[in-house]
Amino acid sequence: MKRAYILVVDDEPDIRRLVQEILEDEGYEVGTAENGAAAREKRRARRPDLILLDIWMPDVDGITLLKEWAGEDAFAAPVIMISGHGTVETAVEATRLGAYDFLEKPLSMAKLLLNVRRALEADQLRKENLGLRQHVATVSEPIGKSAVMQRLREQARRIAQHDSWLLIRGEPGSGKEVMARHIHALSARKEGPFVEVGVASIAHENASIELFGAEKEGKVHFGLLEQANGGTLFLDDISDMALTTQAPLLSALETQSFLRVGGAAPVCVNVRVIAATQRDLAQEAAAHRFREDLYYRLNVLTLAIPALREHGEDVPELLNYYVNWFVTHEGLPYRAFTVAAQNRLRHHPWPGNVRELKNLVQRVLILGSGAEITLEEVETALGAARTLPTAAGPATSEFDLPLREARERFEKAYLEYHLRKSGSMVKLAQLTGMERTHLYRKLKSLGINPKQEAD
Repeated sequence: MKRAYILVVDDEPDIRRLVQEILEDEGYEVGTAENGAAAREKRRARRPDLILLDIWMPDVDGITLLKEWAGEDAFAAPVIMISGHGTVETAVEATRLGAYDFLEKPLSMAKLLLNVRRALEADQLRKENLGLRQHVATVSEPIGKSAVMQRLREQARRIAQHDSWLLIRGEPGSGKEVMARHIHALSARKEGPFVEVGVASIAHENASIELFGAEKEGKVHFGLLEQANGGTLFLDDISDMALTTQAPLLSALETQSFLRVGGAAPVCVNVRVIAATQRDLAQEAAAHRFREDLYYRLNVLTLAIPALREHGEDVPELLNYYVNWFVTHEGLPYRAFTVAAQNRLRHHPWPGNVRELKNLVQRVLILGSGAEITLEEVETALGAARTLPTAAGPATSEFDLPLREARERFEKAYLEYHLRKSGSMVKLAQLTGMERTHLYRKLKSLGINPKQEAD
């Protein structure tokens, strides 16, 4: 279980020692700093989960430090201010700058512990809302009662008990991220963060900053590795990672330390790595598109996610699950699949796997009417999914195209449609669940002009 790391900044040794002992007795990990300079260095060396900050110190006051840190990074730690000579004006200023609370000396230890607990809980919720978990999985564990899925869940349970690196293989849409989250939830790191890195969405020129963070003019940007400290780092589509990024990442993960961009001293972390791929990494390594040493490091533990066509008997359960999910979370009308419709879908090849099934459920709930989803309605929905419109002419079968081209064509049609419908990038980002910087990059790569399409 991850212990919260609290930095106590106070120039009075007795107070530092007392607060440290009490917090450690409560199970927290504690660092201390006797002045502003030491606080800056301790915070630079390791991101705290919470800072207890005295206002009056010999070299620099706490309000000045709070101003430095305010708005510096979305994942900066919350701060509780402490003062023996506080005024209403000082408390108001501290709150305006983003301090979680303001406590006066002499400290009530019961009140201090209550505030510490509440600040940590509030910060955890804030991070989730900010997008530390940018995609909240709709499934908490892989669904299905088939022998295939029962074996898979048993494998996951055994793997979760170990802290070794893990490579998850599977076709697009088969549920690799769901499995990664499931293993994290079963592991000793379940109280720590689960940080997903969509490798393909990271621009090569910014990869080092996004992964390792940066230091510039005394300000710190905490990268994805630090955000995952004490938890799990999930590297989705790792085969898409640039070779120039693979080497420093491998070094950082093996040594559990790295330098931020612009930094001079190493930062230590403790993360478990789970990577996912839809490609054969052995072939990628043989073709020199993927580092051999990174492949062998990842290949210690592997887990293969079966395609949906390999356990078609689970289709009815999946259909029922997603119907209930869309009814509960998106307010769609409840409709039940007829037996004939379920039997048809059990024998569908599902080239898009569980993701395709989920999209089909959403489509028929939105477009259809009546209490039942019939076989005819399912055939119509499957027929619509088989073709994609092109600007040049009639619909072309997506199954006749290479995977990359089919995926890009669908993404282009999907984003153009929703951009025209929503009329703004803000609404499009909300609808797709994509961060706006990544969305702009995706539109550019697909040759979509946001202003033209919105107009």
